[in-house]
Amino acid sequence: MQTDFLIVGSGISGLILALKLADHGSVIIVTKKSKEDSATRLAQGGIACVIDSNDDFVLHEYDTIRAGEGLCHEDIVRLIVRKAPECIKELEKFGVNFTKNPSTGFYDLGREGGHSRRRILHSGDFTGKEIIRCLIDRVLEHKNIEILEDFIVVDCLTTCKISALKRGEKSSSRCSDRCLGAYCLDAKTGKIHAVLSTLTFLCTGGAGKVYLYTSNPDVATGDGIAIAFRAGARVANLEFVQFHPTCLYHSKAKNFLISEALRGEGARLLDPSGKPFMEKYDPVNKELANRDVVARAIDSELKRTGKECVYLDISYRPKDFIIKRFPNIYENCFRFGFDITKEPIPVVPAAHYMCGGIVTDSFGQTDIRGLFAVGETACTGFHGANRLASNSLLEGLVMAHQAAQKAISIKSQLEASEKVSIPPWDTGGAVDMDEAVLISHNWDVIRRLMWNYVGIVRSSKRLMLAEQRLKPILEEINQHYWDYIITRDFLELRNIALTAQLIIKAASFRKESRGGHFNQDFPQKDDWNWRRDTILQRDTLERV
Repeated sequence: MQTDFLIVGSGISGLILALKLADHGSVIIVTKKSKEDSATRLAQGGIACVIDSNDDFVLHEYDTIRAGEGLCHEDIVRLIVRKAPECIKELEKFGVNFTKNPSTGFYDLGREGGHSRRRILHSGDFTGKEIIRCLIDRVLEHKNIEILEDFIVVDCLTTCKISALKRGEKSSSRCSDRCLGAYCLDAKTGKIHAVLSTLTFLCTGGAGKVYLYTSNPDVATGDGIAIAFRAGARVANLEFVQFHPTCLYHSKAKNFLISEALRGEGARLLDPSGKPFMEKYDPVNKELANRDVVARAIDSELKRTGKECVYLDISYRPKDFIIKRFPNIYENCFRFGFDITKEPIPVVPAAHYMCGGIVTDSFGQTDIRGLFAVGETACTGFHGANRLASNSLLEGLVMAHQAAQKAISIKSQLEASEKVSIPPWDTGGAVDMDEAVLISHNWDVIRRLMWNYVGIVRSSKRLMLAEQRLKPILEEINQHYWDYIITRDFLELRNIALTAQLIIKAASFRKESRGGHFNQDFPQKDDWNWRRDTILQRDTLERV
């Protein structure tokens, strides 16, 4: 297959990119399940944007940098915050309807933890669903865009990898590289295609499924991070995993998030005996403290009491207000037996967002020519050590515009580069894997290991043990890659294993506690370390 632009992922970043690029060439979007499957679709809260006369760009920038605990790249923060209103207007042109106050006709702005003003644009409490609906409608209307569902990327096609394959080698040393597309598995047929492209964009989302408990969809297996790292791109700040404080605690409520917007509207966190507890941990901000503070507070209460959940109570607000403002949360909680207008909601923390990722510049460009990363899979420096609430959709939206702008400007230059012949996929002597338990067992072991040893609160000993216990699993996965015909389940296992290794290594390197990384052996921030990102590259990992 051949295209001008190959986009991996169908969340907000991938769809915006497709729409921006389609007038400048052919676009193929590959998405490993259905086109609707993405973390964007599950987003409830909304998009942070300075749009009210009572707000100011400097305030949003300050809130973002304060939440990022000193590791935000301030030029990126200014870029994204100040481009937000323009990008929001374009999103509305695509058909997205944000909730407005019926009496004023102005946006009904919400407030979430860490924000000094109301600045969250939302569509009820199903903002992501509305965004995905509109963008997919526009994408399907464009003749230059093709969506390939049930396609999962195996690896990037780079000049170094191609040279190694032609020499009959399994891998190549780091070299001056260019991305020429990707090998993609069609999960329906089992066939692997070489998809050639002038420019390739990784918009694969996060890595929440590396952990046992997560708010993320099943597709969030760290694919982009693992794919880019294997290709030789740098990754950074993977120790900063944001745990959302409030997921619904129920055996059948898989991944259902209770939006921070409830706390923005006054919901209170209660311990198992029904007493508020956030004042002990942040007397000023209480429930509206940053997510890392609230998640650690809940974790501490669970350990103190030995109970399995705490409670979030908004039942004291008027019933009509609750149902109108949070229809999605009300209906889903009611379906599991909880009436949030009358009783508190049982909640627990869960892995939610990767603040680190593939290192990019302000246009989404990675170290590898022709390869971009946009959205949660990227590390632009916008989030630093801890993401400010509702800044994720904002980053994906603005950086998609930035990446499209750069891609259009360099497309002709890359087209003029020397053409390289691509060898077809060679299965060698690989055979079908006849025992799926080889995958499911390791998948379960990795996720439990990460939750118990590399979770909300860490220690140097647990990180060392996690690294030791992961090592034989990685060796087994690498051997299986060459011995067996690959499947989607195996590729996801391969990616979560590598991403887990990178998270552990990054967490081991950081000898302090900051943002989403808390090591009880180093509970204080290191003032000398505050501008230093934890950058990992392939040769570094091989060396250590």
